[in-house]
Amino acid sequence: MVGHLPEETTSFVGRATELVTVERALRTRRLTTLTGPGGVGKSRLALRAADRAAERFPDGVWWADLSPLTDDRLLLVTVSDAVGLSDHTLRMPVEALCEWLADRRTLLVLDCCERLVNACAQLVADLLTAAPGLTVLATSRQPLGTLDEERVEVAPLPLDGDDEKGLALALFRERAATAAPGVRLDEPAVAAAAQEICRRLEGIPLALELACARLGENSVEEIAERLTSRLDVLTDRTAWPRRHRALRTAIGWSHELCAPLERLLWARLAVFSGDIEEADARAVCAGGPLLADDVTRALNGLADRSVIRRDGTRYRMLDTLREYGALWLAELGEDRALADRHAAYFAALVREAHAGWLGHDQVAWYGRIADSHSELCAALDHLLATDPPAAQELAGRVGFFWTCCGHLHEARIYLERTLAADHTPGPDRTRTMWALGLTVMLQGDHEAAHTLGERCVTAAWRDKDPESTLSAAYLLGLTSLMTGRTRAGHTVADRALRAVGGDGFSYPSELRCRLVRVFALTGLGRLAEAGAEAAVLREECAARGECWTRSYADYQLSLVHLLSGNPHEAETHARSMLAGKHQLRDSFGIALGLDLLAAAVAAQGDGERAARVYGTGQAYWDMVGHPQRGTPELAAVRAECERRARGAAGDRGYEDAFRRGLSENSANGLARALRGPLP
Repeated sequence: MVGHLPEETTSFVGRATELVTVERALRTRRLTTLTGPGGVGKSRLALRAADRAAERFPDGVWWADLSPLTDDRLLLVTVSDAVGLSDHTLRMPVEALCEWLADRRTLLVLDCCERLVNACAQLVADLLTAAPGLTVLATSRQPLGTLDEERVEVAPLPLDGDDEKGLALALFRERAATAAPGVRLDEPAVAAAAQEICRRLEGIPLALELACARLGENSVEEIAERLTSRLDVLTDRTAWPRRHRALRTAIGWSHELCAPLERLLWARLAVFSGDIEEADARAVCAGGPLLADDVTRALNGLADRSVIRRDGTRYRMLDTLREYGALWLAELGEDRALADRHAAYFAALVREAHAGWLGHDQVAWYGRIADSHSELCAALDHLLATDPPAAQELAGRVGFFWTCCGHLHEARIYLERTLAADHTPGPDRTRTMWALGLTVMLQGDHEAAHTLGERCVTAAWRDKDPESTLSAAYLLGLTSLMTGRTRAGHTVADRALRAVGGDGFSYPSELRCRLVRVFALTGLGRLAEAGAEAAVLREECAARGECWTRSYADYQLSLVHLLSGNPHEAETHARSMLAGKHQLRDSFGIALGLDLLAAAVAAQGDGERAARVYGTGQAYWDMVGHPQRGTPELAAVRAECERRARGAAGDRGYEDAFRRGLSENSANGLARALRGPLP
């Protein structure tokens, strides 16, 4: 299936009537919103309906989880990430997203819209206007309120029905069999108690699952009795509407039956906005009576009680349960302290990643930063409100990672906000300006990037910091290359390298300046020098496990060999470059590498294979929102090799192969390119 849907981790019970209703709506209406209270099963119904409808959407079914969001400025980029768009342009994000979806037949699922309901309504209206082939399925505790919205109320599971025992009891049986396989529900007294549990919990799936999680410690009859006695006793401090009484009862009772340290951890975990790594939970949530080892035990206990769910090495907490934990965290008076601790922890994580950029763990750090994206946004939001200098330090250090991972719009939002919030001069501010300059350059605004580079030069002179000097030179040198001022790019990078006098691997931007110098030598036609410097740079990077610079050294070696008439060697280095960019999740770098690989293949006379690789490359260029780009000398090489490929394959053969590469799943096309030709 094209697209992405979360994996179903538990069985799906009932909802046949609702599924038919939703499927009919998806065929006839362009916006369907599943509404209902928390815990009623909206997301599960949306997931099953989307999966069943997938074959009718050839351009994909895509799932956007909006539950971590509290700021509507991140809505567009979150949805863009969900549909595979990593826009690198200066366009407004809504414009880029509309263009991306305009000619596609796609189903977009927006899960948990209730916190940003007005922003979601506006976005959906814009997308449906711009993309006639788009269908939207939303889940929300309240309707979006847009024109022509089809609303499907998701009710609790019926207590009675065609199944004589009712679907609520059917779900209870399914979950009980998993939680406590030895429990026999066919005995009359046990069956009656199970029926009473379903009635007391009003058929709400989440409430039933929480009750079943107690079966390892309590009998069905004991659970029924305790639910009855607890129904009206729970405190009203949660302030949930009366219609949610059953869910409040189940959550509150589950909370009461947790061990004290489990309850404390439940509250503290609410500070996380997304999936949670055990190591992160131990670092952020330990304190007072809750020791680090207690956190591990409490995580297991909460997972056993269905408060959190294991997903590989990570844990996930449903939004409804996170809200309950947040209420208790505030009641304990720890909400500010935990937010401070969470932000400090992720700021330290980024500091460590930045320090480790030059070493063997570089790829792992990119993955770690990418996986922590929602937590880093939450940390920045908190620090912007409480500690602007710390926010600036964090934004400056994470900015380069985000630009490489495709989060350009988020990077620009936070870099601009932190620069506006704190004007204290120093290396942190210089780094933040540099990261912003790199961001706008990758978006195509070379003039603004050059201006920021000049400001960085001034700031670096004041900082008296080698990394500030080199990063400013890198930005100025790179913008010079991109605007055709090749000699100026070489001069800027070379002067900075000579001025700092490092060992070639002393600072991150020392490597980047060396790379600018190699690019410039190629652009100046000094191919032997460019090849020699690139080969040395590649060898040093490979020896140290550094991937980002090494992949661009491979890129330059590929281009040098192509310009020198060695297409086989060019293909080898292009494929190595692609492998590195794939590891770093760098869509822009992948697009560049695919173009170079296609050119090398075309230079060998294999027109159809080159055309197919060009098609896959175009899919990646579409993904980043740019036409084919690169340094100016690449344009002539690309044009000549496209001409050769078309000549070798013929116009029809070229177009057919190009379309196959463009239309297939981009990940599959990249995998094919990485494998190379079949023997």
